[in-house]
Amino acid sequence: MNNSHLAPDALGPTLCIGEILVEIVATMPGEGFRNALPLIGPFPSGAPAIFIDQCGRIGGQAAMIGAVGRDDFGQVNIDRLVRDGVDVSGIAIDPDYPTGSAFVRYREDGSRDFVFNIERSAAARFGWTPAVAALAARAGHLHVMGSALSISGAWEVIRQVLAQVKARGGTLSLDPNLRKELTQDVETRERFLWLVGQADLLLPSGEELEDAAGVAGEEAALAALFARGIKEIVLKRGEAGASCFLPDGRRIDAPSFVVDAVDPTGAGDCFGGAYLTCRRLGQPVESALDYGCAAGARNATLRGPMEGAGTREELDAFIATTQRRAS
Repeated sequence: MNNSHLAPDALGPTLCIGEILVEIVATMPGEGFRNALPLIGPFPSGAPAIFIDQCGRIGGQAAMIGAVGRDDFGQVNIDRLVRDGVDVSGIAIDPDYPTGSAFVRYREDGSRDFVFNIERSAAARFGWTPAVAALAARAGHLHVMGSALSISGAWEVIRQVLAQVKARGGTLSLDPNLRKELTQDVETRERFLWLVGQADLLLPSGEELEDAAGVAGEEAALAALFARGIKEIVLKRGEAGASCFLPDGRRIDAPSFVVDAVDPTGAGDCFGGAYLTCRRLGQPVESALDYGCAAGARNATLRGPMEGAGTREELDAFIATTQRRAS
């Protein structure tokens, strides 16, 4: 029996909307890209694509809406998603614009420099089509990354899909995932807060919890968000693990796993994909948190933003053999 507040997986697939990119990664740390340096890639990427790939890989029904170019970079993404069980019928192939890209370089302190091409790429060129309508008509759950709110045309697709999903008895999860410059845009901010009010599950990291609530302090933020109707809040804490908060006052904590991180990009997206899918498949919070923490940690052990996304069997083996961080 599914004890989750989220629509069960049997209702229909989890549908994710947003940017699909390739990522090119510098193999040595430093500042920016002003000098020639070794690079590795392309890796399939884009926060929504990473999330939905982990959903499919761990065994849930999963589908993606977005766009890629008619090029090798686009095919890299489609091939990976198909391999991992994701329905790609809602991914448009643009004949005129290239697949979106992100060049990434890590600094010595672990922070990152990015060079993105999203708005002037195929990643930003998708809209409502018969294929998208067909997916919306059978989806059981919609997941939105805040980053999608910066993409031209994405908002109307999100609104239309959400209306259909909710009408079917489905649910919404939201990962704030908004760069600071986007939170300062009034229209983007309004859209984000509207989605917060529609969400069944919120997956913030760090200060995103208070930002979504509009109030300071963890306890006050949780109270404000539950008052808006959110049924489940999972706070990703990085090395400190994760915590799930429920409206009845329950709090469930899970420790992180000790790994040598090679590339932390995508770890939070893999956490979210694993956690959500486990909940939709009827697992209790405690088990879903374990799989989420394992998925995020395992992904960080390989270079590339979704190269470490794990199957159920791979995550079971990881959990059984990897030390947990002391709480």
